[in-house]
Amino acid sequence: MKIKNVVKVMNFHSLLRVDSSKRSAEKYFGYEQSVREFIDKILYNKNLILDKKMIKMNDSGKELNIYIANDLGFCGSFNSNISEVLRKSNDDDKIIIGKKIAKNKKYDNIIFSMSKEEYFDKVEELNEFLTQSVENKVYKTVNLIYNHYYNVSKIERVKEQIFPFEKIEKNEKYNEDFVIEGDINKILINVIALYLSYEIKVAVENSYASENLMRQMITKESLKKIDEIEEAQRIRNIKLRKMQNLKKQLDIVNKSKYEN
Repeated sequence: MKIKNVVKVMNFHSLLRVDSSKRSAEKYFGYEQSVREFIDKILYNKNLILDKKMIKMNDSGKELNIYIANDLGFCGSFNSNISEVLRKSNDDDKIIIGKKIAKNKKYDNIIFSMSKEEYFDKVEELNEFLTQSVENKVYKTVNLIYNHYYNVSKIERVKEQIFPFEKIEKNEKYNEDFVIEGDINKILINVIALYLSYEIKVAVENSYASENLMRQMITKESLKKIDEIEEAQRIRNIKLRKMQNLKKQLDIVNKSKYEN
């Protein structure tokens, strides 16, 4: 069956993408952790004088929710998990990554809407928006909403607050001295925006892994069904050939009797 070959290719590519996305997510997670620790060392360093108010968010502001769905089909209810949250949201500002989720639907307060492929071309534009949002205290929280890949048997929708964040719990004291050129407050805002950007990249890659794992599971099940259909057809063909052979034998016997 031609469709079986197509499904096999989809299954194989999904497996490859799961592994590739996991590696990318781990890479960005490493960057994110390094930037986050650097931010912490600036914020809580006794040798630096900072305006701590600048990292506070607007308690009377709205939420910025970043919804991450998928671009392709054939992966079951992957998008419906995210759409469920999106439909119930009214007052939040929205960034939508994944073209399927917003296709033929209208939502209020959309700041950006793009496919996952387009996202990587718009990272700088998104970074600039996040920088301005943090600097001008536009939002009270920034959240990621996506399907998180834990392992081959667990994918779960999560809503993760990525800003504001708490101090990293460590025993070390931040006493490092810095030589600084420029405004440390402005530098910190830019570094925070960079950190948020890496958080989004980790979630996008993790979402890629989740959707391809789900697609791989569905294609695997589809291949099983196709095999069952082919086996049932093979058995029917055997039975049909047996009946045809039996009919031929009966025709020969009847013809022999008639001639005698």
